[in-house]
Formats: sequence, structure tokens, C-alpha cells
Amino acid sequence: MWYDNLFLELKQLRDNKQAEKMSAYMQNKYDFLGIPKPKLKEIAKPYLKESRKYDFDWEFVNICWNKDYREAQYIAINYLSMNSKKFTDKDLPKLKHLIINKSWWETVDSLDAMVGSIVLKYEALEKTMLEWSISDNIWLKRVSIDFQQEYEEKTNTELLEKIINNNLGSNEFFVNKAIGWSLRDYSKVNPEWVKGFLAKYKEQLSTLSIKEASKYL
Repeated sequence: MWYDNLFLELKQLRDNKQAEKMSAYMQNKYDFLGIPKPKLKEIAKPYLKESRKYDFDWEFVNICWNKDYREAQYIAINYLSMNSKKFTDKDLPKLKHLIINKSWWETVDSLDAMVGSIVLKYEALEKTMLEWSISDNIWLKRVSIDFQQEYEEKTNTELLEKIINNNLGSNEFFVNKAIGWSLRDYSKVNPEWVKGFLAKYKEQLSTLSIKEASKYL
């Protein structure tokens, strides 16, 4: 396969000292080989270029996700991003699997725009986003709140309000941050709507959410 030598090449570049630093930055949630992102991008580039000759391959993504070093998940995200225009509604459950496995903010926040691109094409999936917004999994909640971040004028404000309402009163940092970010980004397009939202829910929104949402107001 086009990726046969990729993982061998990565392992040959292991730098234990750098790996410790990178893992510490991510609160020691996951192990690293110690390959900085610019170098990782350089290594992966010819492989990803070669991958264009073949059909999109979820098997490769899953192989990356199952590796015990974080750099493999970063390569999978680059590969997914490169192929995101090919996604259909059938790919949403597969993205969900990635969101809830080996979860942390840097991978989840890279996947939410991909989820958004699918939901924009398949309006019926807005119902799924509502379901995610009341999930016990904080990362599904976060994606449900943020998936419209790149929609701009296409933002479904009724849906956004419902989803945020489902998460008012949360003590979870990553959820409250997501609420603030979603409102902040939409404020660039429709500041009056966001001002009205903040006024309407000011007693229920966290200080963090209000702070983030107000950045451009």
C-alpha cells in the first residue's frame, strides 16, 4: 500500500526528550514520538500526495487512529481534511468514532469542520447534532456546538440556540469554551443576533462563554 513505509519512517525519527515535552503540553493524555508538526508534515507530504492516486481509504484512517503515538492521528486528520469534499452522510458515524476515541481538544477541533461540511450537505443530520448536544460525551457536545463555525450567513440560528440551550449551566470547560467560540464566530456575521442572545441568556451563560462571545462585539 502507499502508506506501507510511513509508520516505519516515523518510528525511526523518535526523539524521547522531545516526546516528553510534547506529551506534557497535552497534559500527558497521549504518547508522542517527538516529531514537531513541521517535520511531520514534511514526512507525510509525499505519502499523502501518493494517496491521491487511490480511492479514499477509511482503513488507513483507522490504522492511524489505532497507533499508540499521537503523530499518527495528526496524519489521519490531514488525510481526512484533504478528502473532506468526498464525504457523504454515511461518513458521519465514522467521524463520530474518531471524535469519541482518543479524544482531546486538538483532534476534536480539527474534526468539527468536517462534521459541519457533511451536515451542510444533508440537512436531516441537524437532528443528529441535536442528539449529540445532549450526549454524555463532552466531545460530541463540543462538536454539536461548534460544527457551524464556518457557516457564516448559512448558520441555522434556531438550531444553534437550541443546542446552546441544551448545554446552559454546564460546568465543563470545553463545553463552555465551545459556546463562547460559536457565538464569537457568528458575531462576525451577525453581531446584533449575538448581542440579543447574550442579553437573553446572560444569567445562564458561564463567565467564560460570555467573555469569548463578546470578543468582537
